[in-house]
Amino acid sequence: MTAPNRPDAGRDAGQDAEPPAAAIAAALTELGLSYENPSPGAYLVKLEGQHKLATMTWLIAGAHSLHVEAFFCRGPDENHERLYRFLLERNGRTYGVHFAIDSMGDVYLVGRLPLAAAGPDEIDRILGCVLSYADENFDIALELGFASAIRREWAWRAKNGESLANLRAFARFADPEAAPRGTADPEQTRNTRQ
Repeated sequence: MTAPNRPDAGRDAGQDAEPPAAAIAAALTELGLSYENPSPGAYLVKLEGQHKLATMTWLIAGAHSLHVEAFFCRGPDENHERLYRFLLERNGRTYGVHFAIDSMGDVYLVGRLPLAAAGPDEIDRILGCVLSYADENFDIALELGFASAIRREWAWRAKNGESLANLRAFARFADPEAAPRGTADPEQTRNTRQ
């Protein structure tokens, strides 16, 4: 039964409603975001950050829901439990998406929303959340899961005169001329910066 005071009273549900895929495309266009549409109902949006330079995010219209998925980082080389615990603790403070792992241990931000959420305001909000969660947690996640590889990369680049620009965020623990290794807990350091 249709509520009598609604403007669509007396019409069949969905009669004039925009198809979900079209609503997503319209919302992305209204937000001024560029996207790819490789298959019907699937949209790939590139979100540019400061720490994680690019977060590729899928918005996929299903039969009843909008699926959101963004690759965060590959499975960690070390400290699996610490990294996964760090991300699980973050899940309690997220909106719309949460950290999850696949069968290979790679980390994603994923979520599922009702198709009614396909409007510009909610898509802006959910993409903002994806970008914030990816960007704010990226450096600490790399430090927890890839510290040894980052130290090796720092040493190789320094020895060969290569740029260290994209490793500067890790100088605190990767640069042998910085503070002694292992003196700072990355999670504690992160918490004092917030």
